[in-house]
Amino acid sequence: MDARESGHDGEDGGARPAHLADLAVGALAAEAELTPKPGLVDRRGAGSHADMELDTLLASAAALRPTFAGLARAAEGQRPSQALREALARIGRDGEAAMFAATGGVNTHRGAIFALGLIVAAAAIEGRGAKAADICATAGAIAGFRDGAAPDAALNGAVACRTYGVTGARGEAAAGFPHALAALGALRASRARGATETAASLNGLMAAMAGLDDTCLLHRGGRRALRVARLGARAVIAAGGAATDDGMAALRALDRRLLALNASPGGAADMLAAALLLDALDGREV
Repeated sequence: MDARESGHDGEDGGARPAHLADLAVGALAAEAELTPKPGLVDRRGAGSHADMELDTLLASAAALRPTFAGLARAAEGQRPSQALREALARIGRDGEAAMFAATGGVNTHRGAIFALGLIVAAAAIEGRGAKAADICATAGAIAGFRDGAAPDAALNGAVACRTYGVTGARGEAAAGFPHALAALGALRASRARGATETAASLNGLMAAMAGLDDTCLLHRGGRRALRVARLGARAVIAAGGAATDDGMAALRALDRRLLALNASPGGAADMLAAALLLDALDGREV
């Protein structure tokens, strides 16, 4: 599925929030279906995961449509503030409950709810025709306010942040999603060179993976897994990217290394999904 073609107008007065939600769900589905992704669930199988497969991810994405619509509705007419941050967080926690109900308790998209949820809210604030950089800046301003009710001290990402001294998803968001923007840049540059959508999206994933402090990798495989993923992604890029034979060979080698480590770059996958959403939003009528 191409995330740029996934939206449709809503059937009630909330047409724009419904459309934003459709674009977010489309981006999650497009990321899930993209194949081959190193260490990640895709059409080939479960990657490094024992508890989910492609159908799980797609069911989770569909279950989040009301969450993304609610986030957009809550943000319309607002500006970044503590009150807005807390309102969005409450909706996001309800979204996590919907995700777990759809997946039988598997955490498929907690990070994506946070990242894409902020982007959807920021897009609702910025309005029609907003550029990706402006949407990300507004999302970063929202993320700059902390959710005091977040019961996340024991979550895997939070533990990895404390253990390895990284800022994780919150730091990425507060900085205005630089790795999502890097993925978006690689995606569009690849298209401009004539790459297929699959190759362009894989190049976007490599751009995110090459620099992101991915707490999913750190949690599952420590600094070694993060180093393997970063160096492997850079090798794919240096070999010409996923549109070339050498680049695909390097990508498949990276896949084998991550599978051997039982490591999955879930944070980079979230940044690709965010990039696909930004691509659908940037300069378009939403």
